[in-house]
Amino acid sequence: MEYKDYYNTMGVAREATQDEIKRAYRKLARKYHPDVSKEPDAEERFKEVNEAYEVLKDPQKRAAYDRLGGQWQAGQEFTPPPGWERGFEFGGGGFTGADASRFSDFFDSLFGGAGPFGGFRTTGGRPREFRMRGEDQFARIHITLEEAFHGASRTLQLETPELDAQGRRTVSHKALNVRIPPGITAGQQIRLAGQGSSGVGGGPPGDLYLEVELEPHPRYRVEGRDIYLNLPLTPWEAALGAKVQVPTLGGRVDLSVPAGARSAQRLRLKGRGLPGHPPGDQYVLLQIVVPPADTAEKRRMFEEMARAMPFNPRRHLEA
Repeated sequence: MEYKDYYNTMGVAREATQDEIKRAYRKLARKYHPDVSKEPDAEERFKEVNEAYEVLKDPQKRAAYDRLGGQWQAGQEFTPPPGWERGFEFGGGGFTGADASRFSDFFDSLFGGAGPFGGFRTTGGRPREFRMRGEDQFARIHITLEEAFHGASRTLQLETPELDAQGRRTVSHKALNVRIPPGITAGQQIRLAGQGSSGVGGGPPGDLYLEVELEPHPRYRVEGRDIYLNLPLTPWEAALGAKVQVPTLGGRVDLSVPAGARSAQRLRLKGRGLPGHPPGDQYVLLQIVVPPADTAEKRRMFEEMARAMPFNPRRHLEA
């Protein structure tokens, strides 16, 4: 008999994780399921995929299979080594295709021919139809910064792929009510259980994951849960100090600007960012704005200031 490379059949590396093997199986089983696939060799490929998965999904069987090491390659004649462990116990099953009650001779030689196809169950020796959980679906949802702060409810119109009773792929249109929790940040996901693709053969549907994207805001900049705001100040507010009102997502608050404040200086409003455990902060970046000297009177006042307060901010550049 020929040696079968189950890793090659599944399209995964020999060091693949169990999650990677499971994902590969779902993809291939959906592709080659005889009730759905248009591939000419779908039934045989489906049988090969299930045989490979039956071994690789089980740590015991996989370890036993891996002990074959590099002695054989796909297509080579295979004879089990002396003393090869056989007879792993696992439950019975079946397959709807012809001659599907058994695995390949290679599988039988390793495990005694006792294994089922992973997606089937039997009752009284009669195979039931193939059942498989539907695929998870992923989409993006754009929300405002205010919605991220306060929380909100949205009604979304979604198109999701479905399989009808004949196994044909269709598109389903549905409206979903989505609750946006307060404090959600960009990149986080909202899980809607059971709203993904429908299962095969009566299997449960997958889930829908909505990845959050924050729309640009005309006033604030966001980093994680922290909010940044540029705050313009007059020269005299910066020089003398002042108490000014500052907008936050939760409403306006008073901010004390210290005397001698500098442009680009950063002041913190603790806990005024996005909600969370702990909540974010709001950082106020000071920007000193000089009023325009656009009249003769304003020019005269600036000239008087220059005479009364001689000041060279570039002194450190002259050393």
